[in-house]
Amino acid sequence: MRGPRLTEENLRNQVDVVKEEIRVNVLNRPYGGFPWLKLPPVMFDTFPNAHDGYGSFDDLESATVADAAEFFQRYYASGNAVLTVAGDLDVAETTALVERHFGDVPARPAPARPAFAEPDLTGERRESYEDPLAPLPAVASAWRVPDPLDDFAAYLPYVVLAEVLTDGDASRLVERLVLRDRTVTSVGGYLGFMGEPWEVRDPTALLLQAHLPPGGDVDKVLRTVDEELDKMATEGLADGELARTQARMATHLLRDTDAALGRALRMAVLEQQRGTPELLNDLPRLVGEVTEEQIRKAAATLVPQRRATVEVIAGGNR
Repeated sequence: MRGPRLTEENLRNQVDVVKEEIRVNVLNRPYGGFPWLKLPPVMFDTFPNAHDGYGSFDDLESATVADAAEFFQRYYASGNAVLTVAGDLDVAETTALVERHFGDVPARPAPARPAFAEPDLTGERRESYEDPLAPLPAVASAWRVPDPLDDFAAYLPYVVLAEVLTDGDASRLVERLVLRDRTVTSVGGYLGFMGEPWEVRDPTALLLQAHLPPGGDVDKVLRTVDEELDKMATEGLADGELARTQARMATHLLRDTDAALGRALRMAVLEQQRGTPELLNDLPRLVGEVTEEQIRKAAATLVPQRRATVEVIAGGNR
């Protein structure tokens, strides 16, 4: 933030790095970009929410040093950054080191954050595409959820619901789709297109994704998901179903932040987005306080009319 070396050589080098990352993560691997790049354009209409965050090769190659300098000047301000230090440290000594190394960075305010709000879906959306490298068909669906920052209490049950549905062999959809019906080979559920429920802003979604066996029936899978969601909303959960999931989630939360780096990264995001890094210590308790009634109400909102779905047609076995 003090002053980057923005040169044509450095810019071209970084453009090549990003292009290679796209090749490795998207273009040259089965299910590349599924569903994190493929589903947002189906669910959202506005450019900020729907566009491919990598950008196209044409966009990357057209970037100039002046573009990079303008972007740096606007967004790489100290007021737009968080520095987090974790570990066995002396606070006074650490503060002095931070002041020594960062104190002379010119103060600049954070830029105003534009609005990203977008209306919820009022009708089901569905698209498909062929993946020439994918060996098996796949499908992913998403439903909008409450604002993770401004309506955290309403958002939290959806995080737990995703785990109730898909975490472990005893979970609803694994037991039904994988073990009993055998209509899918795997199924997963999570919040946020990158699977980071505590590091995401609105608008975001609860996602369910599954891989199917050869010749699998996507429509049947979606109907089964609808049946299980409706059953959960109307009949509730089985004895121990919620408590088991909450205990597992608390264990994962503690394990994720056991290492100093894990704590530092999560605290930085919580500070940057919410101004409450101490939420790190509260998440296991808050997850455990979600009630069955909250889970039932959340499940009742996951209806086909609010669903966006993208289907992968396997081309890798041709």
